[in-house]
This record gives sequence, structure tokens and C-alpha cells, in this order.
Amino acid sequence: MANEFNFDDTSQIQIPLQLIGQVIGQEEASNIAKIVAKQKRNLLLVGAPGTGKSMIGRAIAQMLGNAHTEISLMHNPTKPERPLLEARGRAQVMQKEKSPSKQKKEGSILRPTDVPSFVSERLGFKCKNCSSYSSPNTSKCPSCKAEKYRQAAGPFEDLLSGMGDSEREDVVHTTRVMNGKEELVLFERFDDFTIRALDQKDLTQMNEAQGTMTRNVIVPLGRSLFVQATGASETELLGDVRHDPYGGHHQIGTPAYTRVIPGAVHEAHEGVLFIDEIVSLGSLQRHLLTAMQDKKFPITGRNASSTGAAVRVDDVPCDFILISAINLGDLDKILPPLRSRIAGNGYELVVNSYMDDTAENRQKIAQFVAQEVRRDGKIPHASKKAVEAVLAEAKRRAKIADRQNNAISLRLRALSGIVKTAGDWASQEGSLLIEPKHVALAIKKGKAAEEQMSEKYGSVFNAAMSDWASTMPAPADKNLR
Repeated sequence: MANEFNFDDTSQIQIPLQLIGQVIGQEEASNIAKIVAKQKRNLLLVGAPGTGKSMIGRAIAQMLGNAHTEISLMHNPTKPERPLLEARGRAQVMQKEKSPSKQKKEGSILRPTDVPSFVSERLGFKCKNCSSYSSPNTSKCPSCKAEKYRQAAGPFEDLLSGMGDSEREDVVHTTRVMNGKEELVLFERFDDFTIRALDQKDLTQMNEAQGTMTRNVIVPLGRSLFVQATGASETELLGDVRHDPYGGHHQIGTPAYTRVIPGAVHEAHEGVLFIDEIVSLGSLQRHLLTAMQDKKFPITGRNASSTGAAVRVDDVPCDFILISAINLGDLDKILPPLRSRIAGNGYELVVNSYMDDTAENRQKIAQFVAQEVRRDGKIPHASKKAVEAVLAEAKRRAKIADRQNNAISLRLRALSGIVKTAGDWASQEGSLLIEPKHVALAIKKGKAAEEQMSEKYGSVFNAAMSDWASTMPAPADKNLR
């Protein structure tokens, strides 16, 4: 073994640029990962912790390339609690950023009689009492002398006043359905005799020309396509709407569309949603199943006592690849329809916890050490002898954890801790390289707290642990005793 490594230290080891080439000892998983990325399949990885499952997920996300769609929300003047959703492609976003439109705010010039009746009334042209038209600058109708509108008294006026006449508005927003899609239309007073109408296209061009984009980008174009979720809350996974103590009031409140928070299922659109220990989602598994099936999931306020509960955005895209990880003993805790959905459009794979002790695999451990040094960025490289010491520890752990002789452990998270700790001690000493003595010290320092207590206090600690164990109930299954 002493002469099989053809390097002096790990700085001489070449590391693959692609993450999939940096996955150690999981050849079958790596091959399936390439298929998953190409065909957009799901993947359930089953195996011991620390064997590279999350790295496989990151590698799949890297193979997907860049995101193609930006998802944003805009204010809906007619229904503020139902923000307008827009998904823009990369070409559309980049073109608008590079060369904003110089078109002026033209729109259509209309007579007060050519617009919907309620628009003329709210802009001050039409009298609600006798339906006659007059200048919007006169608050009293010249024909019937009735009040056409009143003046607002302040930001709280609409909250404090009763059912009186409405005030005159400068701009009226409404919506219309064009080609089966709802779009925003704006009406504003142009002069004493006419009204200007601006459709969705006019408004977008106007905003771009002015450099003001009234949109809340909830899923940006330049995002990471690897999103990791823990299922700690519904908000993290499914999104939410922040509370506004002013209830979204148009003058003092925060607009509803700016308070919408996307969930991990939305942020992972076009990418990978990685969930470690998927059974920890509990009842949220059913929502995840819905998102996978529909490829869209609404965002709504999840606290019934919050003003956010009144806000809802439907059909938010969430077309993602689900990569989930689980221990072998927890398979029966996955919601059966969810597991069926994964298997029906993807793969279930048991990852390796060890690999054979061959010359090729020993070289992979050397590559692993080099990768960990480079990723950490704060420790020196390892000498050839130090790599051999790490390899010996990996073989020892395969014998203990997996009861395999002539094998190398793939529980690489623990080995990574040894490399980093050894590097810390080498740095502390001012050593240019990690040496075998640093690896030995890292192994010693890396012992579990119980093992350290046993070594430090000996029989006293062992007796205490024995007394504690005697108070615990015996397993129901006699085979577990």
C-alpha cells in the first residue's frame, strides 16, 4: 500500500469539475442520477446517514443547468387579496432588463360615455342620481344638484366614515378577460372631457420606461436549483403570507402581493427539491404529493388569526424533481400514495455503506481527502502518509459498522470530520501538511461523548450507565433483548 499512491500530497490530486464525478463509491447511484437529471424523474435514496445522498441531489441539480422562468406577483387593484401572478421566461426577463421600452404612455382616449358606468362615476364624470355627465371638477351635479362625490379626510377616513357617498378617484383599476386570461385595465382622467384607458401591455411598457417595476419576484431567475427542505413547518415547505397589522390598507398598510412568501416547493421549480428524512414531514406528505401531481400549488396565509389568511395566490408553478433520503427502517412510514408517486415516475435505490478494498477504491479515498481539503479552504493539504492513515480508519470502520473485512467505509461524513479536525491541529501547529499524527489525534478527539466518559471515569461511568439501563423497560420483542 505504501507505494500505490503516486502523489506526495493531496494538492497534486485532480478533482473532477462536475459534482457527479466527486461522488465516492456510489457508481450505480451516479448512473441513475444522470438519467434522473435528463428525464426529470424522482429518486428515493435509502441508506445510512453520511453516505453521500445529499451530494447526489446537488449533483443532479448541477446537471440541470440554469433556471428558465422567473415567477413574480403584482398588485391586483380590484382584488388586492388575490395578487396577479406572472411567469416570465429568461429571454423575456433579459430583454426587458437590457433594453427597456421607450414607448410613452399612450393608451386609448375615450369619452366618459364609452367606458363602464361605474368607471365614469368613480372618476367624477357621471352623476349616480340622475345619470347625467359633467366636468369631474364639479362635486355637485349641474342637473340635479346632488353631490357626485366627497373629498377624503385622511388615511383613516374610509375606516371611520359610514355609508356615505364615495370620493372621487383619479385612477380606476379593473380587470377584463382577454383570450381566456384575466388582465388588468387602468382608467384615468385625461382632461375635463375624456378618459385614458391603459391595458396590461401599456402598463408594463410604462413601468419599464419609468424604471419602476411594481412586482414582487418570489422565485428569481438567478436562483439555485437545489433546494433543501426539512419540513420544520408548513411555511417552509408550502409558503405563507406575512401578517399586516393594518390589514393591507391602501394608504398605511403593506400591499398583499409584497407579503407573499414562497415555499420550498415553489423555490424548487425547474430544479431539485431535496428532503432528508422525508418521514419527518408527517402529515405534510399529502401536500407534497398534491404539488408533485399538479405541478402547481397555491400560496395562502396559514395562520387563521392573521390578515394573511385572506390572501391567496393560485396556480403557483412548482414543477420539481423530488430527491428524498431515508433510513431503511423508516420505509413503511412514507405515505403509500407518495411512495407510489415516486416509484411511478422515478427510482428507489439503496445506497452503498461500504466498498471493496481494491486499488481503484483506495484511490477514491485519496480523491475524497483532497476534495474535503479544498471544500474546507482553511486547512492544509494531506501528505501521502496521512491519506493512508485515513484509509486505515475507513477500513476499521467498515469492519465495525458493516462487519465487512477487506472493505472501505462509505460513511464519509464521519471521515470528513476526521480530515477537518486533523487539518485544524496541523494548522494549530503551523504544519505545512496534515500528517499521520494529526489524523491519529483527530480520531481520538472524534470519539463519542459516552466513549470519552468511559475512558475518563472508567468503572464509575460504566456502573452509572448500567444502573440507568436497568430502569428502562425491556423490549416487547424477545429478539431485541
